[in-house]
Amino acid sequence: MEKESNKDIYEPAFVENLFDNMSNSYERINVLFSFGFTHFWRRKMIKKTAILETKKVKIIDLMSGMGETWDAIKKRYPNSELTALDISEGMLKRARKKNSKTYQGKVKILNENILKSSLESESYDIVYSAFGLKTFSKEQIKKLAIEVNRILKPGGAFAFVEISEPKHPLLHLFYYLYVGKITPQITKLLLGDPIEYKMLWEYTQRYKDSKWVAEIFQEVGLDTNYDQYFFGCGSGIHGKKIK
Repeated sequence: MEKESNKDIYEPAFVENLFDNMSNSYERINVLFSFGFTHFWRRKMIKKTAILETKKVKIIDLMSGMGETWDAIKKRYPNSELTALDISEGMLKRARKKNSKTYQGKVKILNENILKSSLESESYDIVYSAFGLKTFSKEQIKKLAIEVNRILKPGGAFAFVEISEPKHPLLHLFYYLYVGKITPQITKLLLGDPIEYKMLWEYTQRYKDSKWVAEIFQEVGLDTNYDQYFFGCGSGIHGKKIK
């Protein structure tokens, strides 16, 4: 991979290659990168939607990765019809194994770019995404918001969560030391100093938090709320498509 300074780090091919290369180790490293809160934050994100759990709903998990959010989705919405979409074939290879082993192949898996997808308009009751927002530029986030608005049914709900940069000085110092210094050293010991995990730090630094994302989603006509997790170490958005 070329050095990130010579590349547009938001270019889809770059992101696809990045996650293809991380696919064998991403799950355990992401737990380290998020202070071990990834599973907890996913569950909190899913609770932000207010559709009856007993209803047979159509749900899509965007930037699905290896399917790390599926267990939480299925626990809350056991009757749901679940689709997963991701740009990285490397990640989806592992997702397909999980689908076959745990879900009897019932999860529909799509290897596509959400910004140029084949998804039908007004076809989903709920849209979820965990830890994928940081890999989009501001322009791409607006396209994402337009796509979420397009694929949601009227009255449908959405929720996203992302690792973020806390504002409190002491937490920010801890965040900088842990995510910027300690985690890269751990990955260096475990994996030989791969550039991919340095990029996670770069994306997170640029992303800051989800407030600006909430504003963009609101601008495209989605009723949007900003969420904060663990004093700003995580943040996200949730809301609905107005009928």
